Amino acid sequence: MITLRPADERGHANLGWLDSHHSFSFADYYDPRHMGVSQLRVINDDRVAPRSGFDAHPHRDMEIVTYMLEGTVEHKDSMGNSSRLRAGEVQVMSAGSGVVHSEYNPSASEPLHLLQIWIQPRESRVPPRYAQKDFSNLRGLGLLVSPDGREGSLPIRQDACLYLARLDDRQRTSQPARTGRTYYLHVASGSLQVNGVSLAAGDGATLVDEPAIELEARDKTEALLFDLP
Repeated sequence: MITLRPADERGHANLGWLDSHHSFSFADYYDPRHMGVSQLRVINDDRVAPRSGFDAHPHRDMEIVTYMLEGTVEHKDSMGNSSRLRAGEVQVMSAGSGVVHSEYNPSASEPLHLLQIWIQPRESRVPPRYAQKDFSNLRGLGLLVSPDGREGSLPIRQDACLYLARLDDRQRTSQPARTGRTYYLHVASGSLQVNGVSLAAGDGATLVDEPAIELEARDKTEALLFDLP
């Protein structure tokens, strides 16, 4: 069964410096029909203006994944991390018992476009941790995030995996679907078909009881596939 989440039905907030679309309820956007999928709680499609960003703010007991689409983000946190991420890079911050961080677009002219993802953890009040990695050379279907850090992925504290499908026009890829799991697909850019159903940039789809996840790009496409408990 495939349940669509059309891009134009997402929540939207435009603060001038921030233009954000929310796949699930977040901040002032609340829809009891869209509170997340399994342990996936947030997908925010954020565009941040030059010389703007999120001031220092706290998080606790959440696995926060950032996927970079365009531009540069400058990250600083209370663990002592100070870094910059660029397109194709992924950051994982396990907030655990508590962390304070800021995110800023340091460019005077270039826009910043990123996906911020929150996954609820299986453990609470554990020490926070941080990791980042460049996946810009990945082609086809590859693992970004997993519970055990296998295949060079970044670890999170949940029985969940995040794959990136980076496909050229008409390129196909597939992933077997595990019994009892829930899958969520978010199209970050481009367009594709998943099991014969068409999706464009910003669209999402929940897949349950499908034998496999079959993807075919309709143009150059980046999509995130979540394998969830």
